[in-house]
Amino acid sequence: MDIKLLGPLSAELNSVSIAPNAGKPRQLLSLLAMNANQVLPVPTLMEEIWGTEMPRSALTTLQTYILQLRRLLTAALGPEAPAGAKDVLVTRHGGYLLRVPQGSVDVHEYERLVAAGRQAFDNGEDEAASAAYDEALSMWHGPALVDVRIGPILEIELARLEESRLGALERRIESDLRLGRHSQLLAELTTLIGRHPLHENLHAQCMTALYRSGRRWRALEVYQGLRGRLVEELGLEPSAHVRSLHQAILAADPSLDAPGTGCRPLGDLHAA
Repeated sequence: MDIKLLGPLSAELNSVSIAPNAGKPRQLLSLLAMNANQVLPVPTLMEEIWGTEMPRSALTTLQTYILQLRRLLTAALGPEAPAGAKDVLVTRHGGYLLRVPQGSVDVHEYERLVAAGRQAFDNGEDEAASAAYDEALSMWHGPALVDVRIGPILEIELARLEESRLGALERRIESDLRLGRHSQLLAELTTLIGRHPLHENLHAQCMTALYRSGRRWRALEVYQGLRGRLVEELGLEPSAHVRSLHQAILAADPSLDAPGTGCRPLGDLHAA
């Protein structure tokens, strides 16, 4: 089985699509796949599909959606399959479980790579951290479940994934900065601060990369732009670590010059 959630929904079994066309069954499959090999209680599934305004027929309708998914599984499994659809989409007391082999769902593989990247990052193994995070981030093909209707449960899952994605990106960039790859990062960081105009750590990383690339004036411009937006939109000054970095750039502090020589920290990174 191959299920992709980090982009448009794609689900195949034996090279046959098992992704339904109808909106609510697609939503149901997405939630089951996101939590594959875990029992999801019926109330959770119903809340995802209908929110707090459930019709009286909610349970019966949910069972109909489960039946539709099992029909797709049956067609993909074929008549000679040793296991049936009920062995894949399993009924458990009070809920349902989508049973899949390890590594079948891209979200789970992404999270495994992020965990490997985090461990390498924390151990100071920057080459390994950068490679693991890069591989994890390459699994994204646009916004997760971009073509699926999202209810309250999936909304929480997608917010968590997006935060993880941004954290993984920050840590991969930090690893690359430690490895002296500042020049290669400039185009990416310029795009990122445009997409995240109030994100202080990305701006700090951009300022550092610019400074190390001999573009001190541009690093100061990035700071002033960030500060102006923070003051205007939020009434806040930049955080202490960004202000400290700004002062270090103004003073041409030697600790900023080269990676691996006690460079001034860029601030606390989000957990990825």
